[in-house]
Amino acid sequence: GFFQSYAVEVDVKDASNATCVYAKWMMRFLIKYETNSSEYKNTTLNLSSSVTHNGSVCGNDTQAALLAVQFGEGHSWSINFTKNNDTYQGDFITFTYNTNDTAVFPDAKRKGPVTIVVKDTMGPVQLNNVFVCHNTDFFEAENVTQIFWNVTVQAFVQNGTIGRKESRCRADTPTSAPTVPPTVANVTTASTTTLSPAPTTAPKPVENPDTGNYSLKSGNTTCLLATVGLQLNVSQNKPFLININPKTTSADGSCGNTTAILKLNDGNSTLIGF
Repeated sequence: GFFQSYAVEVDVKDASNATCVYAKWMMRFLIKYETNSSEYKNTTLNLSSSVTHNGSVCGNDTQAALLAVQFGEGHSWSINFTKNNDTYQGDFITFTYNTNDTAVFPDAKRKGPVTIVVKDTMGPVQLNNVFVCHNTDFFEAENVTQIFWNVTVQAFVQNGTIGRKESRCRADTPTSAPTVPPTVANVTTASTTTLSPAPTTAPKPVENPDTGNYSLKSGNTTCLLATVGLQLNVSQNKPFLININPKTTSADGSCGNTTAILKLNDGNSTLIGF
């Protein structure tokens, strides 16, 4: 299925009506929840066209800045920023979804708000610089995957003026930045695969994708091995094929006692999570 995800733009003002925190980004949430029949279903939560930013805080040398948004039927998301001398960085991301929203969580066993807190991986950014990341990034915790792309953010804005210098994330390249929503495939449960529109200008891949070798380590020990050729087939007006190129695809993830997560990123806004 295809889902509309709206861009969020938040301009937080201080007491003198000067901008202190500015952000514009796109995000989507993939959530696994339990139904009354004790089965688990996957659902996608997208931003609505109406988003508020109540509770956002400018911050200062001793107080963290807070960027908070609310949307839909009782859902909210926030990130706090801390300042250290001449840099700032994201600290924690807090996401709350409301399973009373029956349109998103039909037949949910647990009712009410559920809150997830994750550590942000954003590195230090120079004050007066704008952090920009067009490529896709995501966080996974407690059956929730938070997906972000086309991010522009600056905290602790000085003199109410957005900085002109950009600090780019490592995934971005100086010459190219995708402007279309990322392709996300939740292949853990094939019957609930979720795909976003893919670029229509991509070259047609060969029939059989190349086989790649991917591995994860836990400390010095390899904990996961995968040898696989991957191809995505998206139906958008006409079939659109995407072959995952092992030469340009990076592997990330984690291994636990009972679960393991393998995340593949082809560097062209396509992510696959096993």
